[in-house]
Amino acid sequence: MEKRKLSFWQIWNMSFGFLGIQMGFALQNSNVSRIFQTLGANIDDIPILWVAAPMTGLIIQPIIGYFSDRTWTKLGRRKPYFLAGAILASAALFIMPNSPVLWFAAGMLWIMDASINVSMEPFRAFVGDNLPEKQRTMGFAMQSFFIGIGAYFASKLPLIFTHFGVQNTAPLGIIPDSVKYSFYFGGVVFIVTVLWTVITSKEYSPEELEAFEKHKETTFTKEEHSAEWFVTNGKSHLTKGILFLIVSALFSVVIYHYDLKKDLYVLALGLIGLGGLAMLVSGMMQKNNTTDNGFVTIMNDFQFMPKIMKQLAWVQFFSWFALFSMWIYTTLAVTQHIYGTTDTTSEAYNTGANQVGEMFANYNLIAAIAAFLLPVLAKYTSTKFTHFIALVCGGLGLISIYFIQEPTVFMMEWLPMIGVGIAWASILSIPYAMLSGSLPSNKMGYYMGVFNFFIVIPQLVAASILGFLVSKFFNSEPIYALLIGGVSMILAGIISLTINDESKIIINE
Repeated sequence: MEKRKLSFWQIWNMSFGFLGIQMGFALQNSNVSRIFQTLGANIDDIPILWVAAPMTGLIIQPIIGYFSDRTWTKLGRRKPYFLAGAILASAALFIMPNSPVLWFAAGMLWIMDASINVSMEPFRAFVGDNLPEKQRTMGFAMQSFFIGIGAYFASKLPLIFTHFGVQNTAPLGIIPDSVKYSFYFGGVVFIVTVLWTVITSKEYSPEELEAFEKHKETTFTKEEHSAEWFVTNGKSHLTKGILFLIVSALFSVVIYHYDLKKDLYVLALGLIGLGGLAMLVSGMMQKNNTTDNGFVTIMNDFQFMPKIMKQLAWVQFFSWFALFSMWIYTTLAVTQHIYGTTDTTSEAYNTGANQVGEMFANYNLIAAIAAFLLPVLAKYTSTKFTHFIALVCGGLGLISIYFIQEPTVFMMEWLPMIGVGIAWASILSIPYAMLSGSLPSNKMGYYMGVFNFFIVIPQLVAASILGFLVSKFFNSEPIYALLIGGVSMILAGIISLTINDESKIIINE
């Protein structure tokens, strides 16, 4: 018994919701730093204001994945989460550009990103659920196409509205109408496209997926553990948890003693500390034989994740560290390094900010095209070599922005973004295609959520240390954040060459 092969238009329909999801993300990525700065944020404070977004993803994604694996309603398995997230995200997109003060905008970013994550995370598992293995590369490529197209138009929206006479500047502390209207439009598209996928796409029931699993050549061994095993594993978690908490405490003392940037507390307490606390709780529960619950299952599944996921973790870390540095700092870097201004009310600043919108639009357009070309290259070489080439191109593209002297259309808006677009297409498709074939259907959503840990953690690290690095070593010149990001992406490409995707999977509960 095998999954049915879907037509091009069926794959199109099941991926169409990503158009709206990515419009939401693109509006966020290309405009939120501008909104923060307009509302009075200092350049050095911008990264910490972004922390809410990745921290939310870190918590929400595995939880949504875990519960979507265990959901079956009249609406389906993954689709209830698409729809709920879309409704909340659309509302947030309408409210965000009307933020009266900085703290309110930071809170809306948290709500908006949480809602987008609720919609987005099950979409990855949706492809793994519905497509036979031979079509998954096409499925993820189609998602990448819609991501590219959605982000392209979303990034251009402020310019489009400006072209039609909407004001692109505003008094001090007021967000321009061109940005407001862009968010309104994105909110409408978000809900409409997700609804299209919900209405036009079908899902397999859990029973059908289980039947497909039994007929796969690769079987997933499910290990049953004794009470003694849980006690031993619990002791291991306790030890690791205590160690994490000690490191967290020592790191926090160093930050306080040397009066380092408060951003670093996010890394010390928010990442290392909370990780240690989670390990400690898991260890105590297992030691006391309180193991029949979702929390212990999640912690142990994380411990025994597929080998290829561990191999891809470092690639994802350095890739997304680079991307987050780009999203945070490109507007700041271009307006200061190339246009020579930090005055958000000036014409030069807003011209530069709009040009960043063009840059972001262009790399996404390139990604939409590259999404269907990269699988061809992978066919004749390998997926890991293809990923290597794409990431190196992206890194060189980011580095090249430092050397731009005249912000012409080609030199500024296209040349650096060609490489970034190729990398973006590969990041959005190839790692997921490599991973999905190594996951069981009953844990597809959860492991896709866990895989996003390696997207979120580098974002938290970037938000924690980039402000410190730029202010401490680079005289608060944000262009150097892009150079750091470029080097990080090239390093990710080199590491990708070490991946071995031929591994047998043991699933633990």
